[in-house]
Amino acid sequence: MNMKAVGLLYDMAELQTVERAKFGYKRAAKTIIGLSLQVAELVEAGTLLEVPFIGPSSARIITELVETGHSATVESAVAASKKAQQVAAKRLLRGNYLSSAGMLQVHGLSLGAEIVSRSAFRGDFQMHTTGSDGGETVRTMIEGCRALGHTCMGVTDHSYGLPIARGMSMSSIHRQHIEIDQLNEEYKGSFRVFKGIEANILIDGQLDLQPDECEVFEFVVASPHSLLRRTEDQTSRLLGAIRGRRVAMLGHPRGRIFNSRAGVVAQWDRVFAEAAARRVAIEVDGNWHRQDLDFSLVRTAYDAGCLFALDSDAHSVGELRFTDFAIAHARLAGVPADRVINTWSDDALESWMAER
Repeated sequence: MNMKAVGLLYDMAELQTVERAKFGYKRAAKTIIGLSLQVAELVEAGTLLEVPFIGPSSARIITELVETGHSATVESAVAASKKAQQVAAKRLLRGNYLSSAGMLQVHGLSLGAEIVSRSAFRGDFQMHTTGSDGGETVRTMIEGCRALGHTCMGVTDHSYGLPIARGMSMSSIHRQHIEIDQLNEEYKGSFRVFKGIEANILIDGQLDLQPDECEVFEFVVASPHSLLRRTEDQTSRLLGAIRGRRVAMLGHPRGRIFNSRAGVVAQWDRVFAEAAARRVAIEVDGNWHRQDLDFSLVRTAYDAGCLFALDSDAHSVGELRFTDFAIAHARLAGVPADRVINTWSDDALESWMAER
């Protein structure tokens, strides 16, 4: 229900001609995404207008939704506008996203002890530091992970082929690895940092790193960061990346963004079959804008025999909690903990990374 309300508020934002009004609806929508309560509870209690950034117009739309299952206000506004096709196109970019309230509900479900859960989660394997476009040092991210009860993590700053994200030079990576070695010695016995990189997948399926450069990392995350709005099939691009040396994970495979882009079009059964055969983990990126893959495709990947990485894609300590969204999508798909690398021991992770 919360995400339905969010969608209606984004519909209204799409119709606005005044920037302030557009901003107001979007801010209200983002507030609803972050709520821990269902909007129906707030409507029933009469406290919806007490929520910050929820004004009378947004409250009316949400109340209509709760009481009738739709919003006459939004329907009338869309019908009276000349933007019905634009609104319909945007609606296609909001499928299978979870709100915070929905995510918390999923974590509360009784799904069986074998299904992955927060309690089984040991560490996050995609995050960014001040080495590239992150806002925190490696040490600060370690402490952030430890505060969540994690006992390991993987640092995956961007590679040099992605200058827009301040990708790291190989000399900078060398200095980061010295720092990680020192930190691992300092935290020995209580926390382990693995040396990773997030490499960009080029159009031909190659990475923006040379094969010998990949050798300096314990694991490589291969992710699409470009050509994400094209409608042609990009299966060969993803297959090429999965076959790359040292590639351990296919990061945010679709490259989708909420209300903005649908991401890569591919024959996912072929992609997942290749990943399963090579034991390359399929990432579920928990960043709330991404939630990529969503639970429906996670289930398809699970049926194909894939391993999974449930990550935050954090660029700051506060974003480390995005792993909760990734875990929730995996739980909805029925993924057991033993298929999730984030639950494995350090020894098991080392062995799997060495296989790459």
